[in-house]
Amino acid sequence: MKAVILTGGKGSRLAPYTGVLPKPLMPLGDMPVLEVIIRQLKRAGVSDIILAAGHLAYLLRAFFEDGERFGVRIDYSIESEPLGTAGPLALVPNLQDTFITMNGDVLTTLDYTGLVKFHKQQQALATIAMHQRKVSIDFGVIHCDGRFRVVDYLEKPDHQYSVSMGIYIFEPRVLEYIEPDRYLDFPDLIRILLDNNEPVVAYPYRGYWLDIGRPEDYERAAREFEEMRSLFLGSEGEESVGSSSQ
Repeated sequence: MKAVILTGGKGSRLAPYTGVLPKPLMPLGDMPVLEVIIRQLKRAGVSDIILAAGHLAYLLRAFFEDGERFGVRIDYSIESEPLGTAGPLALVPNLQDTFITMNGDVLTTLDYTGLVKFHKQQQALATIAMHQRKVSIDFGVIHCDGRFRVVDYLEKPDHQYSVSMGIYIFEPRVLEYIEPDRYLDFPDLIRILLDNNEPVVAYPYRGYWLDIGRPEDYERAAREFEEMRSLFLGSEGEESVGSSSQ
């Protein structure tokens, strides 16, 4: 199976670190987050990985090379200008079977094998890995009617949302909906699929998931990766691959 990992973003929310380092190369202990992802994908049976790159792509290529030392084949698809999150898929050749697409800055214990199995059982064109996220409002929230009369007042409420984990399973036919060299993000692609009555499903996952978007997220990821290393890497958790073997 193939996986396309999106690594082309500038990671502006993690500035100034990402001014000189692609976000997927941000270290978690002795290895970058993208190495963790690659090792997890390999364990799930993924043999071919395409890094869809743009910002500081040469650093990614210098670190991961052709993937031989990670036990996978790594190719690179370089965008000359930003194409969004979904747009780069149109540049990737030979996506002829079911494939994984995901962000290169995700730390999770998701079982990719189970995700793919669910996708095939559902006979979906697209499957979105989904997680429950609680959002806390640090203010008193006022509800008014049309005449500005207060009808409710909630002190610092919590809201639960089902959110995308930034991990997708696609059938190759999805590429018919992505125009080459045109900017397109995943929410827009999903809406296009829904407008065309295509089967799109969501896979609920209740385990560990963290999007490394902000400095506080990165600090948490670095700490929890060290604390729960074997959960992310399994029996390989104590072995050295990639950066830790050089």
